[in-house]
Formats: sequence, C-alpha cells, structure tokens
Amino acid sequence: MRPWQVTFTMSLYPWQIPLWQRLVAKRPRLPHALLLHGRRGIGKRAFAFEFARFLLCEAPQEGHACGHCRACHLFRVGTHPDFRLLEPEEREGEGEVGRGTQQIGIGQVRELSDFVTLSTHQHGPRVILIHPAEAMNVAAANALLKTLEEPAENTVFLLVSHQPRQLPPTVLSRCRAVALPLPGREAARAWLEGQGVAEAELCLAISGGAPLLAQSYAAAERLESRRAFLSALAEPARLDWLRLAEEGSRQELAELIDWLQKWLYDLLAVRLAGRVRYNPDFAGRLQELGAGVNVTALLRFLREVAGVRRHLKHPLNTQLLLESVFSAYQRLLTRENG
Repeated sequence: MRPWQVTFTMSLYPWQIPLWQRLVAKRPRLPHALLLHGRRGIGKRAFAFEFARFLLCEAPQEGHACGHCRACHLFRVGTHPDFRLLEPEEREGEGEVGRGTQQIGIGQVRELSDFVTLSTHQHGPRVILIHPAEAMNVAAANALLKTLEEPAENTVFLLVSHQPRQLPPTVLSRCRAVALPLPGREAARAWLEGQGVAEAELCLAISGGAPLLAQSYAAAERLESRRAFLSALAEPARLDWLRLAEEGSRQELAELIDWLQKWLYDLLAVRLAGRVRYNPDFAGRLQELGAGVNVTALLRFLREVAGVRRHLKHPLNTQLLLESVFSAYQRLLTRENG
C-alpha cells in the first residue's frame, strides 16, 4: 500500500454542510458506489476525503469523524490499511512535452483485487477513493466495472469527477450521483475574504464562481500575468502575436488557453447578451470589441480553441501552436472591427 498525502486541513467548507448532513443521515442505506461530481474548484476532493474518514472512524460523533481514534490517526498519517486512493500517475514519454500524460491505469485498478476480497484490518468498512474518475483510461474503467458489478461486502467506492460525462455509461449506471454545490456569490466572496484574498470579486469572476479555484488566482504574480496577457488581446490591431507566442511558450499552456477561452466567451456574451462574465476588469474594452464581432466566426474560432485544449496532453510545439492561435485571433478581431 502506498501512503497518501493530505495537503489540506480535513474539514468541510461552509457550502458543503447541508449536503454533508443529508449524506450522513443516509449512512445506513448508502450504495456501494457514490459519484461525487461538480465544478472544478469547489472542494470535491476534500469532501471525499472527509467522508472517507467519517466512514472509517471507529467512534463518529454528531455526524463527523472523531479525529482521535486509531482509525482517524492512521487516516491522518496516510497509512490506514482499509483505505485506497487512486489518482493519476505520470507516464514518461506520453503527453505534453516535459509533462507526461496523467492517467489512472489498469495496473492501479488491478491492485484493488486482493484489497476488496480480503478481510478488513480494522473490522469496519473499506473505502476506495478515485480522483478524478475521468482520468481512468479505457482499460482501467473496464477493470473497475467488474468490481462495481460484483461489489464486495462493506466496501464503498467514492468516485470524484469534474466531468462525469467522460465516464463510460456502464460505470455511471453503477454509481449513485451526488452533485456537490457551487456556493452562492456572497457566501463564496465572504469565504475568500476570510482567507485574506484581496480581490475576491475579481478572482471569483475569473474562476466562474468556484471559490478554491478563485483562491488559486489570488497570487499577485498570477493576476499580473493574466492582466498582461489580456491587455495584449484587448488591442488586436496592435497585437504582436509572434512576441506573445514566444512569451506564452514559457508559461503554463493550459492556463493561457483557459484565459483565451474566457475572453472569447465574454466577447460572445457581450454580442448576445450585453454582459461580461469572466473579465469584469476589462468590461469596457470587451464591450467595444464584442459589439462588432461576427458571431458565426467567433463560434468557429471558439470551437478551434476548444479543440486545442482537448489535445494539450499530446506532443506539440508550444510556440508554433500559440502563433497559429494568436494570429487567427488577430484576423478575427481586426476583420470584424477594423
């Protein structure tokens, strides 16, 4: 068994408490597999860890793990013998250059065979947490399906997913889906301000309302990089796309594409609904650019960028890719607004 590492304080976020109470109340009637799904950045992994700890606790108190028993201690230090965590392993030679493809492979799933058939060490349940479930490759998902079809007694699977539609229908059909909530705007902003985030409203907008993702945007350097990138997009007629691509090749590619997509979504939102969602600090310029953009051409370009994002894990020349994307952006905006 590989020890796992918990990099967060095991507790619930405020917006998760109502769902937690409903789920705990159903503890005696829980199915053998739960699919915990929802937006990225709302705390699904932390929720799943906390629920696993609760299930394994020897003396839960008022619907929560006690935090003091032997099971809680073993869980906290990452060595509980009746818990398994399946997360992606990086594979050499696959995926984006220098990064590798992260996936959950069939070998990891097969390691569960003995685990689910042997008696538990602590004489309680056994819990398997898979995060994110859509990271399983086809072979791994098929191997898991066999276990889900004939579940071992007193075994609970917790599948955590950002994109449940990417899971095979056969796996989905054997899990009870539990949607984790996106907190209300005021609650999310209050939580962020309590965490010391200075530009809480802006970070929430960038993240689409997901508070943990918003918190990750709060670093001054990250906000500055974003502003510099969007400032270049805001002036398409003067855009030096070769330079922008060269600079972008030294940054996180997935993040640049994410910023570009949200900028394009805002242009579309301005054109169709007269509003800006993701980039309120550039609202004025977006209104100017979006007013004259061709919707058909913009939608076509959005599909092209979405295709780029789907293939970020494949080998590619980052600078050449960005040159193609940014030059196409300039043509789109200058043709429609020039």
